[in-house]
Amino acid sequence: MTGALLDLVVRGVTVAAPGIRSLAFEATDGGLLPAYVAGSHIVVHRAGRTNSYSLTGSGSNPSEYTISVLRQPGGAGGSLALHTLRVGDAVSVSRPRSAFAPIATARWHLLIAAGIGITPMISHLKAGRDWQRPTTLLYRYRPGAAAHLDEARALAGTALVESTGREHFAVVLAEHLRSQPLGTHLYVCGPVEFSANVLQAAADAGWPGSRLHSEPFAAADLGPGKPFRVHLARSDVDVDVPAGVSLLDALERADHVVPNMCRSGICGECIVPVLRGRPDHRDLYLSDDEKTENASMMCCVSRGLDHELELDL
Repeated sequence: MTGALLDLVVRGVTVAAPGIRSLAFEATDGGLLPAYVAGSHIVVHRAGRTNSYSLTGSGSNPSEYTISVLRQPGGAGGSLALHTLRVGDAVSVSRPRSAFAPIATARWHLLIAAGIGITPMISHLKAGRDWQRPTTLLYRYRPGAAAHLDEARALAGTALVESTGREHFAVVLAEHLRSQPLGTHLYVCGPVEFSANVLQAAADAGWPGSRLHSEPFAAADLGPGKPFRVHLARSDVDVDVPAGVSLLDALERADHVVPNMCRSGICGECIVPVLRGRPDHRDLYLSDDEKTENASMMCCVSRGLDHELELDL
């Protein structure tokens, strides 16, 4: 297990809910894997695709990495490939990373999840149990389609509030946004619209942005965009980026390799420096201030607002 990737094998496969498989990976020698903080994810490389998945363990001295994968309609992304895995199959994964770790100084932790967004919250609950962190979990799901529900009930006990409808969840959310003790941090994971609504409701209720944390699935699909050109200053090369083709793909086709992992605007691996022009920032990695500065961009999802961008490549 050297370098950027870990070579693992599938240790176990279970059905977590209709259309959702839980996978356990272990080292080929059965030894311990690198530890991680709650809320971490790995990038799984399989069948020529790379996809990020939240880890569901506590992260302490792990003998396995566990994830749950929702099969997307039509086998979109890498979900179909992962749904064909069997015990003993080999996979390569990145070392764990996190931008969704629990805040050590928080007085309380309010976890909010919808659907497959429960996966990082299971990790938070396990770490919270180990470190005795006071935690509440709000979990919205469709009846009969909830992954990790029994596990969440066992870990959270009476601190779990379940919702199976939008109206009930809206009431529960409003109540909990009003009743949390000072110093509570909020963590949300779920579909883009769900997370955006929760964060907006919290902001409207007076929560400071420093206490709001989200784990997105991927950057929103904003359409194919317009064609543009990038000038690579150090290489003195122009690269055309057609509509519907990512800047990362265009650079790779022109034999300019950029390190990348998630290809979804989340991990920050494919950041490139911008010298001139205005990027159309579509990622979920850069802060609002960094996007305003326009000094860098995520080439996997972001595009150019101007006809030409100049990059320090």
